[in-house]
Amino acid sequence: MTTPASTEPTLEDFEHHYADVNGTHLHYVTGGSGEPLVLLPGWPQTWWQFHKIMPALAERYEVIAVDYRGMGSSDKPEAGYDKKTMARDVYELVRHLGHERVHVAGEDIGAMVAYAYAFAANHPDATRKLALWEVGHPGDVFNELRMLPQPGQPHLWWFAFNQVDDLPEKLLAGRYRLLIDYLIGIESTDPDAIDEASRNIYAAAHEQPGAVRASNAWYQTFGQDIEDARAYDPLRMPVLGLGGMNFGFVPALLEGKATDVRYVEMKGAGHYLSQERPEELTRELLAFLG
Repeated sequence: MTTPASTEPTLEDFEHHYADVNGTHLHYVTGGSGEPLVLLPGWPQTWWQFHKIMPALAERYEVIAVDYRGMGSSDKPEAGYDKKTMARDVYELVRHLGHERVHVAGEDIGAMVAYAYAFAANHPDATRKLALWEVGHPGDVFNELRMLPQPGQPHLWWFAFNQVDDLPEKLLAGRYRLLIDYLIGIESTDPDAIDEASRNIYAAAHEQPGAVRASNAWYQTFGQDIEDARAYDPLRMPVLGLGGMNFGFVPALLEGKATDVRYVEMKGAGHYLSQERPEELTRELLAFLG
């Protein structure tokens, strides 16, 4: 076990580690035994967003929760935030751990990296099964999103806000908790499911030098991600697409992109499924992964 950074929370029976892969330094948390299962988190959180589902998953799998490039205690380099490069980071981490094939699951930005995983390394057989939720890899549907609020459609204003250079870092310095609370307030149907301690963990992670710049870069590369995806062949491994309040995006982004896919809508759920609906999400993942 490697001593975690002072800002990192601990989870019983899980260990913190670090690895140098693909020119960057990644932090990851492991526990359990069995077939390896890689978990990739979303914005604006860290690996900790999976803390409610990791113990149950670890009863059957070797769980590997990754802070990918730009997140948490991982490095925040100047470049490399297209999802193909980020997926290559994860692929090399998997090889570093001695695994040939893994299950991959991701939420939000993590879903984008998970989807790109099989292609970025040009080894589609490296993925046993893929689960993604809220929402999926950037596709042409992203180009149709409106700047102004539209009736019946989510207003994802932060897609534009995160495209701006420098200003978000200055506005959010020392105030990131305000954004955390705001996003949970509008993107969750059960805000109390994300407790005070977790909110502070996410805010502290984004107060680190370079953290806002790096997380903005995940969004600033969407144009490249969309272009990269046009060259991808359909996924051949089994795919599970889940969603709560943004479920509509999941089939829209997967249409024509996978040959063996099934969908599960968690009606009444918000965006943060791993924290709002941990038991239901765990049940669906276990049933799918087998």
